[in-house]
Amino acid sequence: MDFKQELKQYQDLMNSELEKYIDTRECPEEVLNRSMEYSLMAGGKRLRPILVIATYQIFKEDIQECMPFAVAIEMVHNFSLIHDDLPGIDNDDFRHGKPTNHKQFNEATAILAGDGLLNNAYRVISKTLENSKKEDLSKKIKIFQEFSDSVSKMIVGEFVDTEEEGKQISEETLEYIHRNKTGALLTLCVRMGAILAEASQEDLNRLTAYAEKIGLAFQIKDDILSEEGDEKILGKPVGNDKILEKCTYVSEYGLEGAKEKLDKLTKEAIEELEVYNEKAEFLIELAKYIKERNK
Repeated sequence: MDFKQELKQYQDLMNSELEKYIDTRECPEEVLNRSMEYSLMAGGKRLRPILVIATYQIFKEDIQECMPFAVAIEMVHNFSLIHDDLPGIDNDDFRHGKPTNHKQFNEATAILAGDGLLNNAYRVISKTLENSKKEDLSKKIKIFQEFSDSVSKMIVGEFVDTEEEGKQISEETLEYIHRNKTGALLTLCVRMGAILAEASQEDLNRLTAYAEKIGLAFQIKDDILSEEGDEKILGKPVGNDKILEKCTYVSEYGLEGAKEKLDKLTKEAIEELEVYNEKAEFLIELAKYIKERNK
């Protein structure tokens, strides 16, 4: 398979789908709507919604059922990015090579744009519940519950990360932060796709293990890129973690130790999917992509 081409097709699909949810009306809150659109359509890899779709496709072909959930997860992700970039948290000026939301608009608008995207995610999912057949309602309620739990975990992870800036923390606390801050949402994406496709409990357990491993791998790679990435490629400054005195996998294990941990997690994640053969080929390549990406 041509992974890059397939990834691009997924990204184009998601961009087209997200455009359907943009409010372009002339109204008193027009600037707020533009602020939400600015972040939602700023680019990015779209890995989270793609994980929903690609997991679903292991078991079923018609992806229309999972599209609203893919949209919702990307809205939540962009809510988190807007708030992460604010002066009170990471105080970043650039993302995807563009001014961050609070720099493009202002801090108050950025906060409310993040709130709006989070709320819209719940609105998108609630509509699927309203329009569901009775036999589909149970699995969608389960997803709604897991969705809410994962957003809470992400917020908890961000809080603990902020609170521990400048402190020496244990390996257990570091992993706790990132299993919540980064890993919870990535794990949710895979579980949503599997639950929607009515995967067995055995399959769900296997895919959850895969997702947890790539979730940590994703964060470790972010930490490595923050240490040695190319600012022009990343689209944001390198070294902000050091400035904020954040405890990262690089500060905890050293650059080479972090790379070894990344290699191990990627290998273990791939092994979880080997039972699916070519049906999981994209997800296997995605694990490699997370390890090897440069932004």
